[in-house]
Amino acid sequence: MSYKYLEHSTDALIEVKAPNLTKAFEVAGQSIVQTIIDDSKIDEDIQKKITVEGKDLDYLLYNWLEEIIILTITDGFAIKRFKLDVKKEPFVINAELFGENIDIKKHGFKVEIKSPTFHEMEIDEGDETRLKYLLDL
Repeated sequence: MSYKYLEHSTDALIEVKAPNLTKAFEVAGQSIVQTIIDDSKIDEDIQKKITVEGKDLDYLLYNWLEEIIILTITDGFAIKRFKLDVKKEPFVINAELFGENIDIKKHGFKVEIKSPTFHEMEIDEGDETRLKYLLDL
């Protein structure tokens, strides 16, 4: 499981590869946190449960990315670990998130993500799952 930044002039274009959809969404969540802050110093002192829904798989990915951005930037929650249950029909993610409140001195701050976009979004499920999405910085 991994993600990488692809070439893009102004925003963050990310590609995730994982063995299945659940792991791909976990890695996508990690990519959001790691784009915003340094996650190497996050402790798992707080557990949160969230549910994210979408009308289809693209909307589920968009809503998932947006929720992690809101939790990190707006709510100030630094997520270290994700435990997900991703379902299709209906498209729902039930997630347990483990982390702590953000401390800028401890976690640093890299860049603010404004929002995910549908532009250049791709979801391919085959032998492995591949996600590609663009984050508006």
